Amino acid sequence: MVNLTDGLTVHHASDLLASKEISSVELTRAVLDRVAAVEEKIGAFVTVTDELALAQADEADKRIAAGEAGPLTGIPGVVKDNMCLAGTRTTCSSRILENFVPPYTGTAVQQLLEAGVIVVGKSNMDEFAMGSSTENSAFHTTRNPWGLEYVPGGSSGGSAAAVAAGEGLFALGSDTGGSIRQPASFCGVVGLKPTYGTVSRYGLVAFASSLDQIGPLTTDVTDSALILNAIGGYDPADSTSLKRELPDHMAELDRGVKGLRVGVVKEMMAGGIETPILDAVRKAAEVLEHAGATIDWEASLPSTKYALAVYYILAPSEASSNLARYDGVKYGYSWDGEGTMWEGMERTRGAGFGPEVKRRIFLGTYALSAGYYDAFYKKAQQVRTLIRREFEEAFSQYDVLLTPTSPTAPFKIGARTDDPMAMYLSDICTIPVNIAGVPAISLPCGSSDDGLPIGLQLIGPSLGEATILRAAYAYEQATDWHTRRATV
Repeated sequence: MVNLTDGLTVHHASDLLASKEISSVELTRAVLDRVAAVEEKIGAFVTVTDELALAQADEADKRIAAGEAGPLTGIPGVVKDNMCLAGTRTTCSSRILENFVPPYTGTAVQQLLEAGVIVVGKSNMDEFAMGSSTENSAFHTTRNPWGLEYVPGGSSGGSAAAVAAGEGLFALGSDTGGSIRQPASFCGVVGLKPTYGTVSRYGLVAFASSLDQIGPLTTDVTDSALILNAIGGYDPADSTSLKRELPDHMAELDRGVKGLRVGVVKEMMAGGIETPILDAVRKAAEVLEHAGATIDWEASLPSTKYALAVYYILAPSEASSNLARYDGVKYGYSWDGEGTMWEGMERTRGAGFGPEVKRRIFLGTYALSAGYYDAFYKKAQQVRTLIRREFEEAFSQYDVLLTPTSPTAPFKIGARTDDPMAMYLSDICTIPVNIAGVPAISLPCGSSDDGLPIGLQLIGPSLGEATILRAAYAYEQATDWHTRRATV
């Protein structure tokens, strides 16, 4: 009997499948039964693909029987609903794409399918990945499995909640300013944002093209390495894809951290971070020090104080350009009343886009306008270069940088919906990573006074996924936070 409430990992399930203790069909049915049992409470999905999943599971069992299976063959996972899967609705949790069915599959999803992964559904998200709580979905709010009155984070809140609730053994998310790591922190799971260009963005519906990156949400660090091995690599269909040979991220997990230089970023351990989070992160640094790492408590990234402002100029600017394609002509929702083409386009977007998406389109269009381009967009790009250079300088001194993932524990549903600035500040620790394009991972390191998860963020140099996975694994093996489960 498969018990999904105990946090069955991908690598353990892979062993069970390989030894034929369970079949993929049995495992997939167990996951779908779990979805049926808790989904009404959690709301992690936009679409549950049960028929597709069982058909894929049957094929996976045939591959296993024929000796053609890999480590992910027969494993049920979840895909964020901004990644195309041919023949399956892909909505971005927006009314404007509510009935859109793509004719092709995105590269990262296709790589999982080729590895034999079972897709049990498409997860809920903030509309077009714009938000930090999954409250901006046009369909419903996802709830945190650790406390149903709390948000799961965003924009990949549905993916994180699904993993935390046992509705999938792993999930794919996308991270533009922290949208994998922050919900991973809120839901007590592991979330990895790879180096920009490591995972193909082909088939990912664009929010901000120079910041977006696909990555995994998993139960533990080993699973993150396994999934990254499957989805990473060069893709000629993505012009920003890095031409490099992908290392085996499983190979160095257990090397330990002896001699590793870890810098605790002092600007992200200052005012605005809740005391329980500061305490948990300091204790996490001490765990790494005890394991053999060298800790410097005074690492500095002084220009990161401008990162939030830079992000909320660059990301909306790119969004205003990317979302211009939704005109009601080619695909998606189209207003069908009388009037001119321009009136039809205006009414299509007015009815199809939600308030947060409209807000960011306005911000971006303003920043790109002729009178303000130099003052806002050009200046933000210059500061972005400065932030990147500071990260490069920091990594000449340190192998890993350590920070909180979020300045706060999960907050209650509705607490910040009327205060966009308070919502934007949720990503203050994660946004600099996207601006610099470097990899980072969030993993559980404590709990708040209310028993809600706290996340630790480990940041690496460009192409330094193996290093942060190694450090994260060492921390995970020395603690038991990753073994704790939501009680939903």
